[in-house]
Amino acid sequence: MLNCIVVGGGIAGLSSGIALHKAGHRPLIFEAYGVPSDGIGGFLTVAVNGFDALHTLGLKAAADHLGPLMSMYLGSNGKHLVDFDYGGTLPDGTTARTMTRSELYSTLRDEAGRRGIRIVYDKRLTAVNEARDGVHVVFHDGTTADGDLVVGADGLHSRVRTLIDPSAPPPRNIPLLNTGGIVPAGVLRPGLVDVEAGRMKMVFGKRCFYCYMQDPDGSIWWFANPLQRSSEDPSTFDADARKAWLTKLVAGDRTIMEAIIAATEEIIRPYTTSDFPSIPRWHRGRLVVVGDAAHAASPSSGQGASMAIEDAVTLGRALQGLAPESIPAALERYESERRIRAESVVEWGRRNAEPKVRGQFKRVFEDLLLPMVFRGMAGKSKDNFDWVYRHHIEWDTANSAAK
Repeated sequence: MLNCIVVGGGIAGLSSGIALHKAGHRPLIFEAYGVPSDGIGGFLTVAVNGFDALHTLGLKAAADHLGPLMSMYLGSNGKHLVDFDYGGTLPDGTTARTMTRSELYSTLRDEAGRRGIRIVYDKRLTAVNEARDGVHVVFHDGTTADGDLVVGADGLHSRVRTLIDPSAPPPRNIPLLNTGGIVPAGVLRPGLVDVEAGRMKMVFGKRCFYCYMQDPDGSIWWFANPLQRSSEDPSTFDADARKAWLTKLVAGDRTIMEAIIAATEEIIRPYTTSDFPSIPRWHRGRLVVVGDAAHAASPSSGQGASMAIEDAVTLGRALQGLAPESIPAALERYESERRIRAESVVEWGRRNAEPKVRGQFKRVFEDLLLPMVFRGMAGKSKDNFDWVYRHHIEWDTANSAAK
């Protein structure tokens, strides 16, 4: 049994802890923030490949909260382009789901607790000292911990990543901002909402890309991706200025977005978008990174949470039943299994974001092409996207030769 130190208590860290426990080891999760993050964050999508990975961890039913997502793409003139099936279905009928980040986090944290996985808060990693027989980690408050390996699930600005390779490149900027909010059920005028429950409407607006969807409970969830401009910093806007800024961006579009923004009591403070196309090393000795620490994808991929869960399952599988001396070889197998797929998804997500980043002239030109592009995509075989959505990790075929 390995003593596994997991740095980071978010989606990637909790999933890794659960996978390592399933593999027969003893994970201990250290979270930099002082308290659990219930209620924090916006919402996210778990695609069918993410649910497949959750099924391996015994968690698919627990996370299966909301109705299926079908994406409806529109031009800036409000013209309907095409309906999209978001990643198809699993054999048992499971489809992609949208849930708040807090819902998925709470589900994973509660399961970690049921499995006896301890989470220690207010522990920010500063150093790791490796020895032949293990690792010694040091936190900002001077406390330490000892284990057999360190799993860095500490996000885009990972400390573990820099310890593995101090020359690792910084995240790559995507010139889009992220913001959004939720309108409670019954707030908007009856009959105003033009999208049925379980469907999302994506809009290439005149000045901004945005999306809104109706939850089965009647609430409206939405996000927007305004262009990041050097002349303004919307992250500094107060609540009223934020609402006025977004209202101006959607004004003139033939959608209900102005009404949605007006009805949103708390709009998420805009934040920048980044991704990680590639880093030289995912592991070194007894240190390894998972999730955004290794391969952050643009939100336009819809794969951030799913890829983190896949990482966790692959790592747990690679370490299943191993002794400490086999750790470096197992981490090499983990990286070799994940790197090509993860980097391909990152680039796919960046391509998905490109139509959102455009000037006024380009917008007019693309409005003429978007109907043909999306109808062409819808007309192609679903097999074109199977590499993303049909990925399956077979847990029971662990490399017994390394045991």
